[in-house]
Amino acid sequence: MNRIFPVLRLMWSRRDFRVLIACNLLVGLAYSFVLPFTSLFGTREVGLSPLAFAAYMLITSVSGIIVSSALSRWSDLRYSRKTILLISGICGLAGNGANAYLRDFWSLTAAGIVFLGISSVCFSQLFAYARDRIDGSGLPPGDTPLLMNVFRLFFAFSWTVGPALASWILAHGSFRATYLVAAGLFGLFVLLVAFLVPHDPPSAATRAAAKGMPWHRMFSVPGLTPNFVGFVLFYASSTLGMMSLPLLIVNTLHGDETQVGIAYSLAPVFEVPLMFGIGLWATRIESARLIRMTMLVAVAYFGGLFLVRSPAQVYPLQFLSAAIVAVNGGVAITFFQDLLRNQPGSSTNLFSNAQRLGSMVGFMLFGGLQSIWPLRSIFAVCAVFCVSAFAIMWIWRTEADRSRRLAMVR
Repeated sequence: MNRIFPVLRLMWSRRDFRVLIACNLLVGLAYSFVLPFTSLFGTREVGLSPLAFAAYMLITSVSGIIVSSALSRWSDLRYSRKTILLISGICGLAGNGANAYLRDFWSLTAAGIVFLGISSVCFSQLFAYARDRIDGSGLPPGDTPLLMNVFRLFFAFSWTVGPALASWILAHGSFRATYLVAAGLFGLFVLLVAFLVPHDPPSAATRAAAKGMPWHRMFSVPGLTPNFVGFVLFYASSTLGMMSLPLLIVNTLHGDETQVGIAYSLAPVFEVPLMFGIGLWATRIESARLIRMTMLVAVAYFGGLFLVRSPAQVYPLQFLSAAIVAVNGGVAITFFQDLLRNQPGSSTNLFSNAQRLGSMVGFMLFGGLQSIWPLRSIFAVCAVFCVSAFAIMWIWRTEADRSRRLAMVR
């Protein structure tokens, strides 16, 4: 508590930090209203087959990787983060608004490529902007993981209420209403960025680092490749699990949408204290070690989902999910930023691209495995992926840990 309360007072005393907190809440709420129910939207509301739904998610994910990579690099080379945040926020508004009304594969895919692809850079740019503000605040560099985890905490906090509210709207309304609410949240985000985020161009150090590190050389940075591959495998399992969990609760365990909302809202409740604790822990031990331990926790989580026999048994497992997110959704951002120094846009986007690539694999597997295997077996596949991620990170642990230590010294 002696470490946490001064950090919270400092963050609340600064306007730029308060704006970041509000932005994280709005974007987190917008995502939490639609992401947990995407598989239900595609298969039930739109009527897509599992393979068609997987194709839709694959195409929009590829678009997100290409567009966000370009925008993130431009944010380090020439454009202010405010400009990129405004563009992504406007596209988030348009993309969710389109999903509220479009109900055929091709129009949904076109909207996904154009609008949702561009809006996908919003998350990484928020945390790149957060790193800019932290580095310019004069705070000790060793406190960066804690501060980043606190910012990530507010993103997670929005998930404590978002899925439950969305499930209530679904039970009493429609998918159109949930997507319109998400569009409105992106609209509020755009207004906040337009009036309260400063128009700061990239610093000289950031421009120089970006010019000296083209995309084809980034994966030569020691420790980056094994962790990137490990996170791709982890997020493949995470996406596959997230797509399958609503169907497991509703179809296999004979629950309802309200219980889906409860399951997705419980994990963020646990994330709030865990984000603080793990953020403090990350100031004392290697982030790479924390990340490897989390892969084993993920094995236990998916193994538990494989064994559940009622919706109520899913709820306590969300504590494990919260611990996973507290590390892989918070500390891991700082870890990637430290591996690729002075390029917060590109480094944070690399972390996000690992998420997107993993999501692509997860979407394809969701469409294929659901057609041929029992839904419960999918969680065994998720556990195998996490074991593989741990093995890759463990084999190359010395290189990754050395890179982290050098980054902390600099």
